Amino acid sequence: MTQGLAAAGCEVTLLLKAPVTTDRLVAPLDGAAGVTLRRPYEEKLLSDLGPRGLTPDQAVTLMTRLDADERFDLVVVRGRRLASIAAQSEVLAGRLWTYLTDVPQNVAEMTSTAVSELTDIAVASRFLLCQTEELRCFLESAVPAACGKSVLFPPVVVVPEGVSGPGAPSDRLRLVYTGKFAPRWNTLEMTELPAALAKRGVSAELHMIGDKIHRDSPEWAKRMAKALEGTPDVRWHGGKPRAEALRLSAECDIGLSWRDPELDASLELSTKVLELGALGLPVVLNRTPMHEDLLGADYPLFADGGGGVDAVADTLTLAADPGIYAEAAERCRDAAARFTLEKAADRLRGYLDLAHPTAPAGTDPQRPLKVVIAGHDLKFFTRLADHLMSLPGLDVRLDEWDGLRDHDQYRSRELAAWADVVICEWCGPNALFYSQHKRPGQRLVVRLHRFELYAEWPRKLDIDKVDAIICVSPHYASLTRELAAWPADKVVTLPNWVDDRQLDRPKLPGAEFTLGMIGIAPSRKRLDRGLEVLAELRRRDPRYTLAVKSKQPWDYWWIWNRPEEREYYERVYRTVQRDPLLADGVVFDPFGPDVAAWLRRVGFMLSTSDDESFHLAPAECAASGGVPAVLSWPGADTIYSRRWLHDDTAAMADAIHATVSEGRFDAARLAAKAEITGNYALERVCSLWTDLIVNGTVPEPVDLQGAIAA
Repeated sequence: MTQGLAAAGCEVTLLLKAPVTTDRLVAPLDGAAGVTLRRPYEEKLLSDLGPRGLTPDQAVTLMTRLDADERFDLVVVRGRRLASIAAQSEVLAGRLWTYLTDVPQNVAEMTSTAVSELTDIAVASRFLLCQTEELRCFLESAVPAACGKSVLFPPVVVVPEGVSGPGAPSDRLRLVYTGKFAPRWNTLEMTELPAALAKRGVSAELHMIGDKIHRDSPEWAKRMAKALEGTPDVRWHGGKPRAEALRLSAECDIGLSWRDPELDASLELSTKVLELGALGLPVVLNRTPMHEDLLGADYPLFADGGGGVDAVADTLTLAADPGIYAEAAERCRDAAARFTLEKAADRLRGYLDLAHPTAPAGTDPQRPLKVVIAGHDLKFFTRLADHLMSLPGLDVRLDEWDGLRDHDQYRSRELAAWADVVICEWCGPNALFYSQHKRPGQRLVVRLHRFELYAEWPRKLDIDKVDAIICVSPHYASLTRELAAWPADKVVTLPNWVDDRQLDRPKLPGAEFTLGMIGIAPSRKRLDRGLEVLAELRRRDPRYTLAVKSKQPWDYWWIWNRPEEREYYERVYRTVQRDPLLADGVVFDPFGPDVAAWLRRVGFMLSTSDDESFHLAPAECAASGGVPAVLSWPGADTIYSRRWLHDDTAAMADAIHATVSEGRFDAARLAAKAEITGNYALERVCSLWTDLIVNGTVPEPVDLQGAIAA
């Protein structure tokens, strides 16, 4: 992490935990450009330092002290206890980049206490850095506050220049293991491998590098130490500096990362596997979904984790074949190439750009533009607000109303007198208030949703006091001009945003057979039409299913109290239960912000509503690598190009099945992703909003014809 941040252009201060007794770890960093090591013990930074290194409390104390001397732009912490204490610091909150490893990795361990602690960490963090997609998705499903903040930071592989493996197996096969010695890492069983291979006519020796023997079981620790020191054909090299350990590994033929099956469900990726691969060594490791994704399902050196020493010895016998050896080595080398320091630095630069954008043209950070965002419900504006608040040159404050009409009038008046620009999210009483208190030279921007269009507030709004009314689609912009009788140039189309970076995740196998719907209430969302599409598809192929992510209609009192709404859902759910085509084909998933993780299994997103102002779900699915399937509700053709629109449910089912059965799913999803990210990517929409706020620039309309041509 330190090397990656330095390579990304940061000045990095690394606070060491313990006194330096060996330079194995710090030697590559000591004196490196852009890196400063702080040594609490040698510098006597605290008076009560204990023999075991800094406690988490002491570490946070020192971080805040160093921050007071020279404020850091970001603070990277690793370790759940340390992160939990740092999250309680008002001084550090908001600047934490928390690297998550020692967190629960299954549902049983994710207790309410763990969720509460991780929620506090997520709220205080700018980013949560996750090693793998599996860990990120699990975290988001359990901790809603992690959604939108969880980003990938895979292991980083750095090997000494010019060091590489032999390229072919030796006559005497040299196995290597490097790391800790622990029961579930099968390190004791590994010492039996040379003898097991000898029985198969394969001459072999095992090299083991490391000096950390887990002593949770004293008896096991004794056996491990004895095996290291006294087993024939086992050479124990002890602890070595990282570079030296890699050089020793490169002199061997095959790496070992064979573990107990209990670790198969781990959501972390072994750095050792990647380092050995970068050296050009093939690795024997357990077959897991993560390892299959890394190396391919047909990788030849997967071991049967529960098969014991004999099963692994059989696999190693295969590796003695030069052809199999070469193929496995190439797979491991190619996999490791995705985890270089250069790629880590590029990834970090992207996160730095998000967290610390440059000041927009036309602003002066010394005299920032004062912006107020006011509304009773800002959930649709959150990411835009986060972006605006991160911009140098803008001073952004929120006026969060308790309800449509309930607010702190004194604070609102104070903000109205302070602001250069006011953004009203919703054209409701908030817009009426700020229009009545608008000052000369102040600009007022109001975003209008479908909800307010048919209410009384637009008719009461003094449009002369408003500089721009924002609608999310051309169709609703036209309706707004017509119903409100406002000047055409006052009504501006600025589309919804799609968080394409968060949504861009690999699809799970079989996603092309899963249809999705997000939000099925009220009845105008037309779940019944989605079921018609599913039934037609299941007549052709029973693999098709429908995943519905939504609150249930009875969760909304204003829906469930309407007899016609209740009757509709009772009828539809009765159909799901009784229709043999549907009974096993519909899954209801809980409402929540973990949409990016949920979309990994969805190939087609259905939009079967009577009407929509925008309908974000098909766009989110496209950004995730899926395909929109949209009925031609009014205005749909101003948001999505015609290739994703269908006249009825039968035509929609025909198009979906043809796309899958004719092998066009990948081509379709690539086209959809290009269209949606080109038009609605979060970065683009944020830029449009910034230009409107800072310079008053009216955005150009979305070019759907260009999308069709592309």
